[in-house]
Amino acid sequence: MPGPDIIYVLVQSITNGKKYGIVTALGLVSGIIVHTTLVAFGVSAVLKQSEILFFIIKLFGALYLLYLAYLSYKATDEVLLDSNVQKKGLLKLFKQGFVMNVLNPKVSIFFLAFFPGFLFSESISTVTQFYILGGLFMLQALFVFSMVSILSGSFAQYLQRYPTYNSNIKWFKIIVFLGIAFFILFS
Repeated sequence: MPGPDIIYVLVQSITNGKKYGIVTALGLVSGIIVHTTLVAFGVSAVLKQSEILFFIIKLFGALYLLYLAYLSYKATDEVLLDSNVQKKGLLKLFKQGFVMNVLNPKVSIFFLAFFPGFLFSESISTVTQFYILGGLFMLQALFVFSMVSILSGSFAQYLQRYPTYNSNIKWFKIIVFLGIAFFILFS
């Protein structure tokens, strides 16, 4: 099953186009810098030890996604695939991806749990090694997200031929945002 970030890139690519999906992916990937920094300097360890702080971050992440679901609900049923129609701004999608990633504490916990096992040198500082691992993770994530975005174009062409599915896409976006919010909050 694809993770929430991949589904988010897919939905944005279908709704707004490949370029917009890739910019969303860049926002998501940029958030990894924050998590890498937290792990590198030990702040993630503090978050892991404080259940209250961890819950507060989860709560803010879930509330943000519920807000995005509400905005999707208030929007028109049509998925605007026509290149002549005004689309969401690239900066807005980048910011949404970035905030979505940064407010997901599971990324920091994942890094905290797995990165130490991949430290590879006695002579290079641990902080530098964490940044190298974070950079490699960012590269692979950007590649995967970009491929998802590029391949979603075929589905967008299908939607243009069969516009009755547009309403389903709107509700799919709402369900995705709600699902990710509840997943973050209750897992």
